[in-house]
Amino acid sequence: MLGVLFEQTADGQRYIDWLLSGLGWTLALAFFGWWIAFAVGVVVGIGRTVQNRVVAALARLYVEIFRNIPVLVQMFLWYFVLPEILPTSLGDAIKQIPPPWGSFFPALLCLGLYTAARIAEQVRAGIEALPKGQTEAASALGLGGYLSYRHVIVPQALRLIVPSLTSEVMGIYKNTSVAMTIGLMELTAQARQISEATFQTFTAFGAATLIYLALALIAYQSMMLIDRAVRIPGSTPAKDAIEPTLADDVQPGTALPHGMEVVK
Repeated sequence: MLGVLFEQTADGQRYIDWLLSGLGWTLALAFFGWWIAFAVGVVVGIGRTVQNRVVAALARLYVEIFRNIPVLVQMFLWYFVLPEILPTSLGDAIKQIPPPWGSFFPALLCLGLYTAARIAEQVRAGIEALPKGQTEAASALGLGGYLSYRHVIVPQALRLIVPSLTSEVMGIYKNTSVAMTIGLMELTAQARQISEATFQTFTAFGAATLIYLALALIAYQSMMLIDRAVRIPGSTPAKDAIEPTLADDVQPGTALPHGMEVVK
């Protein structure tokens, strides 16, 4: 069934080379888009929790705009509308960027800023989940607002939200498929091109599906490893906390969470 992928195309390549080319653009878009999203998301998430009302309002406005407009619409706005509303010379320069970069950069900004709005809410939730005693302890040590966020609050919040960020990492890989609508030949676009050239729709999109699944599993396992490495001591889930206890030969009758007891 997958043999068609190894057949030669009219230009002397193989169809699998098209898929690998699309995979490369997908990985580049997701990787660089993620770091844009993470950097902007952390800043906006912090802005959502500061005492300055103007900063908090601007951060909330950013989140509401970018999170509630469909990513496809945002993709069209960046690609078709932005060059028209900029000064003529700048807009013309953007239009003249050669392909595929003329499609790559708008897609990169779109995915980065869209995902940043979602990460910002994760960061805000992580900061608000911390006990107030953390901020009070930082103040007692003489740390101001900036230093408290930098050395105490934000590092702990980021460690808390690693599990919830997993879905965002996996999501940005899937959202790269929207870039095909503005002409970027990423993985989904290449699968469609193979389907149109060979009429083997099931094979083309089946192969793309397997690649997306592999990317999602790799991202999931990577985030789980990061979570274990940076997990805050004492925040281990109850199930994980019980297992080492049993390994230490706890005596029968020892009280465990939720009223459980060790029975031998």
